[in-house]
Amino acid sequence: MALIPIALTIGGSDSGGGAGIQADLKTFSALQVHGCSAITCVTAQNTRGVERVDALPPEALRAQVEAVTRDLPVAALKTGMLLNRGLIEAAAATIAPLAAARVIDPVMVSRAGAVLLEPEAIEALKAQLLPLADLLTPNMHEARLLVERPLESADDLELAAERIAALGPKAVLIKGGGLRGLRGSDVLWRDGRIQWFLLEPIDTPHSHGSGCTLSAAITAELARGAALEAAIQTAKAFVAGGLRHALAIGGGQGPLCHWHQALG
Repeated sequence: MALIPIALTIGGSDSGGGAGIQADLKTFSALQVHGCSAITCVTAQNTRGVERVDALPPEALRAQVEAVTRDLPVAALKTGMLLNRGLIEAAAATIAPLAAARVIDPVMVSRAGAVLLEPEAIEALKAQLLPLADLLTPNMHEARLLVERPLESADDLELAAERIAALGPKAVLIKGGGLRGLRGSDVLWRDGRIQWFLLEPIDTPHSHGSGCTLSAAITAELARGAALEAAIQTAKAFVAGGLRHALAIGGGQGPLCHWHQALG
């Protein structure tokens, strides 16, 4: 009997079902990976925005991760919204000893510009979590915060990826979708080399959860044994399909469709 690939997501719950833990688990399932979860905070949100955030105690996060990994052979994991220093420290302490591939999505600022990490937690993220990353997946806003300089061109993103790599992650994938002219374009720094991943941009206002879905899809492919570059390619194609079939639901920004593969 073939081993069933298992992936773990550590992040926040999105009550609207478009991003966070919900998007990650939908992605894992679509890519035929068993998904486990450890929730860091509970958000009250919908397609119009986030109305409330309640953080769980760090001890609750540790207990969730330890319960999963004591029993299940997690091949790859991702972290998403961690919100504060205590949760960052708990996440770092529990994932550091694990043999699983680690994808760190440094959820600090949404693509729309909403702040999702308390300011005093940024240094903890840099010092404790980034060095554990096999792959770091910041969006352009998050990359700008990490390097503390404007990012206005492809050259700026390449330099930012190199500078972020100096903080400790083995590889850095900066999502360029927030920069005019670079929609659909992401830049990877790995082993001193730069590689661009390009796809035609999808014209839709409904892209809620696309960043979470990309990092989750990469995590799922790594759990299935794919090499990093191949995992990124597959993940980008998966997100593109989800955006092509995006769900125009609610009164704001709808989510992408995680079951688009079943639509043919």
